[in-house]
Amino acid sequence: MQFAVNFLHSPTLDISEKWKINGAWKGKSIGSIAPGAVPMIRTLQQQGATRENIIAFIKRAKSKKTSPKLDVCKNFDDTKLKPVLPDYAPIAVVLFAGGGGIEAGMVQAGIRPVIAVEFDPSKPELSRAIAFNHHRNFSEYGCRVVQLTVQEVARLGFIGFPRRPDYLHASPVCANFSQAHTAKAGKGIETADDLTATLAVAEAIRQLQPRVFTLENVLRYQNSQSFVIILSALELKGYSVDYSVVNMADFGLPQARRRLVLVASRGCRVALPSGTTPCGWYEAIAHLIPTMADSQLLPKQQQALEKFLAGNSPTPLLIERVGGRTESKCKPGHLPCNTILRSHFTDHKGCNRSKFADIWLPGGTVKSLSIQGAAILQGFPSWYEFPPETATAGSIIGYSVPPLFATQLFTSVQSILKAAIV
Repeated sequence: MQFAVNFLHSPTLDISEKWKINGAWKGKSIGSIAPGAVPMIRTLQQQGATRENIIAFIKRAKSKKTSPKLDVCKNFDDTKLKPVLPDYAPIAVVLFAGGGGIEAGMVQAGIRPVIAVEFDPSKPELSRAIAFNHHRNFSEYGCRVVQLTVQEVARLGFIGFPRRPDYLHASPVCANFSQAHTAKAGKGIETADDLTATLAVAEAIRQLQPRVFTLENVLRYQNSQSFVIILSALELKGYSVDYSVVNMADFGLPQARRRLVLVASRGCRVALPSGTTPCGWYEAIAHLIPTMADSQLLPKQQQALEKFLAGNSPTPLLIERVGGRTESKCKPGHLPCNTILRSHFTDHKGCNRSKFADIWLPGGTVKSLSIQGAAILQGFPSWYEFPPETATAGSIIGYSVPPLFATQLFTSVQSILKAAIV
């Protein structure tokens, strides 16, 4: 028994089963499958697999559905099932882990986080609560949360950390580089803590020597001494580096979120992925709006609404309740929402805000944006479990690298690495 491959006028191949009857070859078409399945069929033949096993594999290959990531904007409900990772999955170490936004993206891309460092001495209780929630979501993958600062872990020599992990990620604390902490000259106010944290990251690169290093931070971080230190550490260890400021709305996130993203590797050059179809906030959370609590606009929100309607037709609007912005407080449903910040969910004392944004619908209905809705706008998968406290859940959302973007980043890197091996 043999299997023959015939090329079709399409991105598929035709598989024909052939066998000998009275010395003559007979055959019939089994149907078309993707070219990627052909090497596996040949391997099965070489390993002596039975005819039934090979046909069963072909049928599974034919019935395999297209990855939902191809249309990011329309698939926010396709991530309800928590991924199951094989024992041989690539491993990752994460510094400044927070609640695990980057880890959620890694898991979605088939990468196993094994160590996450999370502790902020300026907010010890909040940091412990975030670390606990991290453990709740990722302990089943064997991920250990280290509740020490990155500086402390470096001083201890990264004891218990795997050497040469597949991935090392860092999102250093960015508050001093944000717009709110910017000097008049337009540069970030870099502190001694920022520099010691950066030196610890550089030491992690030197000691752990990951195959791939990634970093995410606010835009102004690229003008800092901290960024120069990290670039120098990567250069000295022979990494190829690619970095850019990206708007994550260009990657299907229903949120305009501009961040500095760096990816570096040894052995082959990896680059940032290309973007996908933009997505409006309304499309992402429309199914949740009926379940959200009723609300009432504040005077400033009402003013913003009236100003918008004076020059535009009625349409669903996301209207912020807090924060001073240069962007419009009203975001029409077909556009990504404004950047989600931790300060939306807590006041200056760190206490819960009962409401942080409202949704106005044509006809006058007003709904209060829920944590679940905010999590989707931040690109969290449905399987991620948030704590009940708004301050903790909001901090996780506001601090996190959007998992939806992280998934695309690491899926792209994984593809490049696999191609390099072949």
